[in-house]
Amino acid sequence: MKTKTETLLELWLEARTRFSNLLDDLSAEDLKKRLGTSPNSVGFLIRHIGDVELLFAKNVFGDSGVRVVAKTVIAQKDTGEWTNLEEIKAYAADSLEQLKAIVEKQSDADWESIITTKEFGAKTKAEAFGRIISHTTYHAGQLAIIKKYGEVRN
Repeated sequence: MKTKTETLLELWLEARTRFSNLLDDLSAEDLKKRLGTSPNSVGFLIRHIGDVELLFAKNVFGDSGVRVVAKTVIAQKDTGEWTNLEEIKAYAADSLEQLKAIVEKQSDADWESIITTKEFGAKTKAEAFGRIISHTTYHAGQLAIIKKYGEVRN
């Protein structure tokens, strides 16, 4: 029988493939695409997903070793700087690995512990983990649409 950690980790990793698979076929030009008058580019959204995953590793799961400057959260808008394909892919891979590493350390009891953040109040770690799953898949859907139908805008 699997532990809660194993089950939740499998769930997250499977859901995250909606995002990870998009990264495989990206071009540098795709990073600049936006949809209509949308303020966010593909590059911004990828960086944002990485920022939030790192914030979860640090603030929700308590990994004090995580160093994050969540530029997309701080700026709250696309600054146009997310155009280096290899750099943005490496950032997304790093955020995956750092969040995965701290999640793997959770015991079954840890998932029931309450954490409080200003963004979503008091939640169990399991409930909070649901937020990162939905956050990533929500933005992955946006990325897929922008990649397919968006245009490069500066």
